[in-house]
Amino acid sequence: MTEGWTDRITGARMQVDREFQERVQGSEFTNQQWGLIMTAVEFRIDGPETPGEATLVADTSKVEQIIPELEEMPQGMGAQPSPGRSSGDGLLGRLRGFLGGGSNGVDEEKLAAATGLADEYAAELQGFLESNGRWKEVCGHAAGE
Repeated sequence: MTEGWTDRITGARMQVDREFQERVQGSEFTNQQWGLIMTAVEFRIDGPETPGEATLVADTSKVEQIIPELEEMPQGMGAQPSPGRSSGDGLLGRLRGFLGGGSNGVDEEKLAAATGLADEYAAELQGFLESNGRWKEVCGHAAGE
């Protein structure tokens, strides 16, 4: 099995995560909420055949499905989960339910904030790859997949 282009940028993502942390702290989301948002984001490169014109894009099409879960997350250190949830209905089970189910009652402002932040992250990641001379290589791998 060959390594995909997204696997090749793991180290860059870790670096950008650290640098982007201040931006997350200035947003309406907690670190835990941002982590959940990022589980629903997939990255793709539009036009990888031409690195000079290629763009790293955050595919946020699944983020809408996890927005209701953000409201259920404890806020702050030592916070308790929202009442009414059974211990057998863990985060992963609820996440699977949201990914497979509808998106009733989605807070459109929160969705816009989450997708906007993910887009900012993608731009930051692309800039990091470009400034470190890795963008052309990453595009080459993405074009070959």
